[in-house]
Amino acid sequence: MKRLPVRAADVRGYGRLAVDATLGLTGLVETLHHNILRTPGVFGTATQAPTRGITGLVYRTIRGVTRLVGGSIDALLGQLTPLVGSAGSSSPEREAVLAALNGVIGDHLAHSGNPLAISMHFRRDGVALEPKRDALAKSIPDAGGRILLLIHGLCMSDLQWTRHGHNHGVALASDAGFTPIYLHYNSGLDVATNGRALDAELEALLREWPVPVEELAVIGFSMGGLLIRSACECAQRTQHGWLSYLRSIVFIGTPHHGAPLERGGSWIDSVLESSPYTTAFARLGKLRSAGITDLRHGNVSADASDGGEGKARTRTKPPAVPLPAGVDCYAIAASLAKKRGRLSERLLGDGLVPLSSALGIDEDPGRTLGIPPARQWIGYGMSHLALLDRREVYERIRNWLVS
Repeated sequence: MKRLPVRAADVRGYGRLAVDATLGLTGLVETLHHNILRTPGVFGTATQAPTRGITGLVYRTIRGVTRLVGGSIDALLGQLTPLVGSAGSSSPEREAVLAALNGVIGDHLAHSGNPLAISMHFRRDGVALEPKRDALAKSIPDAGGRILLLIHGLCMSDLQWTRHGHNHGVALASDAGFTPIYLHYNSGLDVATNGRALDAELEALLREWPVPVEELAVIGFSMGGLLIRSACECAQRTQHGWLSYLRSIVFIGTPHHGAPLERGGSWIDSVLESSPYTTAFARLGKLRSAGITDLRHGNVSADASDGGEGKARTRTKPPAVPLPAGVDCYAIAASLAKKRGRLSERLLGDGLVPLSSALGIDEDPGRTLGIPPARQWIGYGMSHLALLDRREVYERIRNWLVS
């Protein structure tokens, strides 16, 4: 009999999430009910106020019963978890589910204390590394002084660097003598929050690395590229020493200046909020996490956050953040178009990230990152995810990092 890819703690987390969803849906229906009762007109002023009288009592009762039942289930599962056990090896299926869930609502999971929330760790083969010298020496007996950090993208995990039998980190370990480590993080948190955490984690890691550190190289895929830029900005403020070891960053499909799909979601929010009869449904559009919202304009700075549970909800372009000084930065982009010059090349990019955004080019010269043309590369006839395993992509990365 095939075992389900879940742990006892996962069941508890899914139970809490179901309660949260019920409460959220109750609030949505109450808002819709209240605005219909008010008959304000199609383009009248909407309100988020609760209903009153018998109607209000009904909704308050639903919420009360939901919290009561949810609290009882959570307490019961909390007692069962130690008996059933939550340790042990995970599975690729479970890792993929948790990564996707965290990407979509990871900020909510973290702020509500849900056990499904992913905490930031460096990992190898899906196993967390303890940032202590003896533990690192035991976990990585062949550790060298050239460290390669690989940072995954939105809704992904470190295990997904392996695609169709290829892993950029493993290949570079064999071909160039790097010691690869992989960041595992909650991609639903805003980029600045993850950037601050990565800054602290890198400082601890390099301080405890079991052999003298020669250099640090980073490969950031998609959101991962924004994350390392945010960490560098933070390190400049904290004056952490790890930044002095950083020699190169390879950005792969990174939306430096945003991704249009997220902007489309923001536009839908505005349309739904324009009428009191649809404003309740705008909450559904806001279910996307702070991490996804940061992709609207490629935000990497805490200065663009509005402070709402750490969510960067700015509707304008965030402050321009330059690339770290003294670091060789490279950009790889992909295009679904078969060759250069097609209209689809400019409009579609790799299906998620436009070419100009992936190359750090903006219509405002002051926001262009200034990556030299010799350090840019475009792969034609490939999608966003194909950047993880196409041979020509790897060869370009290897040539840059080995030269």
